[in-house]
Amino acid sequence: MIGKIVFVASDEKLAFMANEVVNELNENIEVFQGSFSEGLKCARKAVKDGANIIISRGGTGNLIRRNVDIPVVNIEFGSYDVINSISKAVEISNVIGIVGFDDLAQTYIKVSAILEKTFSARISTTTIRSEREIEQRINYLYLSGCRVFIGGHAVMEVLEKKGLEGVLIETGKEAIAEAINLAKGLMEVQLSEMEKAEILKSIIDFAYDGILGINKNGLITVFNPVVQKITGVLYENAINRSVDSVVENTRMNQVLKTGVAELGELQQIGNTSILTNRVPIVVEGEVVGAVATFQEIEKIQKMETQIRKKLLEKGHVAKTNFDEIKGKSREIMLTKEKARLYAKVDSTVLILGETGTGKELFAQSIHNASIRRDKPFVAVNCAALPENLLESELFGYVEGAFTGARKGGKTGLFELAHGGTIFLDEISEMAPSLQARFLRVLQEKEVVKLGDDKVIPINVRVIAATNRDLYKYVEKGKFREDLFYRLCVLRLDIPPLRNRKEDLYELVYFFLSEKSSVLNIKTNGISPESMAKIVLYDWPGNVRQLENFIERCVVLSGNKEINIDVIDEASVGTPVFMTDEEKNQDLGLSPENRGVLKNIESEMIKNVLEETGGNKTLAAERLGISVTTLWRRLKNIEEIKENI
Repeated sequence: MIGKIVFVASDEKLAFMANEVVNELNENIEVFQGSFSEGLKCARKAVKDGANIIISRGGTGNLIRRNVDIPVVNIEFGSYDVINSISKAVEISNVIGIVGFDDLAQTYIKVSAILEKTFSARISTTTIRSEREIEQRINYLYLSGCRVFIGGHAVMEVLEKKGLEGVLIETGKEAIAEAINLAKGLMEVQLSEMEKAEILKSIIDFAYDGILGINKNGLITVFNPVVQKITGVLYENAINRSVDSVVENTRMNQVLKTGVAELGELQQIGNTSILTNRVPIVVEGEVVGAVATFQEIEKIQKMETQIRKKLLEKGHVAKTNFDEIKGKSREIMLTKEKARLYAKVDSTVLILGETGTGKELFAQSIHNASIRRDKPFVAVNCAALPENLLESELFGYVEGAFTGARKGGKTGLFELAHGGTIFLDEISEMAPSLQARFLRVLQEKEVVKLGDDKVIPINVRVIAATNRDLYKYVEKGKFREDLFYRLCVLRLDIPPLRNRKEDLYELVYFFLSEKSSVLNIKTNGISPESMAKIVLYDWPGNVRQLENFIERCVVLSGNKEINIDVIDEASVGTPVFMTDEEKNQDLGLSPENRGVLKNIESEMIKNVLEETGGNKTLAAERLGISVTTLWRRLKNIEEIKENI
């Protein structure tokens, strides 16, 4: 067992017996000998050396108990010890006086009825509190007729000086063993309490919050390092002092008087702003103290930033940059240039474009090119959720706000996007009732959770998108005009794919490479006729439709070149992919369309060769064609140039 027990014996015989019992019990207990002041000196040294419990007896034990701060276990006299002493005393006189400390008197009282029947003797007892009273008590008993006395060593010394008869009461091994077991049990409880106290102290000392406690008199009892740092007052200068004299602007004494908790209160300590909670400590209906916990507001803000960084890692992140948006056409380059300008400012952006043009890609790219790039990017589709669910998702709710609300409530998307960007796709589908709340968020920069009355300030950039003519919605009364103008501070129109067919070749080969890798199907490029057919189509679903179409083509190609048959099979069910007239005319390529196709192909090959530094093998790999095919197409390009 961890801990230290020390035995202080008042006489040599007790010390000898104690050592015997210690050895028999195989205990690690050190035994010292010393009566009264000498015993106290031994005890003080033991305390200094780390003793947890002291075992002693009689007056020496009482003296030690009054002068040390650790528990002292008293060796109780056993009934047998008293009976044995009296049996010796009656051989001298039948008028017996017992002189000792309270423990001896109490033991005699327990067995007095038995003794009166066993011995024909008159027994008187007297209790002493110190050595100085021994002679006085003996004289009193002697005058009462007592001619033999029972007591400890100090009593025997006085009797010897006075020439009176005495019987030394001795402690048996059983009493010593019982005292040792009691001390062990006491030390086990003590060490358990010490462990709990150390754990509590560690929690308090290393807590992120400042923790301040006071007793019912308003004196400080708990003052952890965080409080020291904020107040600039050392622990030793604060403990047991009035809280008002140590902590400025505190209301701890008011909480002590009223018994009412004060939560989430702002407090100024010097130049430090803190958020504090003050709670009364109530025991059996009585306020016996109060405790306050608080944090520096600056630290709360830093913690909030860290939490939001972790949220970024969990998925609220923009993955696309402008360089990843494919296309070299004049239309797409101008759009990217405008979007880059928008990224430099913090104004609200409205992105307009047909379905599949890549509105979210532009929103992500704007975010990643802005000063908010390291903050959350939260995307939500306003058409994907019913009105009531969208409201709870956007603004969040507190526990019990409505039937089925999650325990603990939910953080809204606006709050999650704090410091970053929220992207609201298909904004035209937002219900009118929500539009009013959303407008307030834009104007006031704050949100209120459902079922709550607390205002949460937010700093969020809003990017909205729609494939509808939003102003027509305004004219029809389906969309608030004031919200429209708040959203359309910066307008970005994404060109449809039919208006930038020069980008088709790059997009087709990009998707060919990507889908081949993902599906683990190696295609042998795409035939010129197939490419021509793709160029002639208007792609009402834009880039998204093209991506899905190419994926079907890769699967259907069966590791071969994508030819007309593959294109026809992949286009089944696709609206107006090719007219019957065009089919009958073997694609019916007009000189103008042939020129577009050749220009696309030539420009693409030229760009890829520049990117690969003229490495034709690498260029062919990027284009998804064989080196032989690349050589053939380069030759055709040169022939066209010569004929121009």
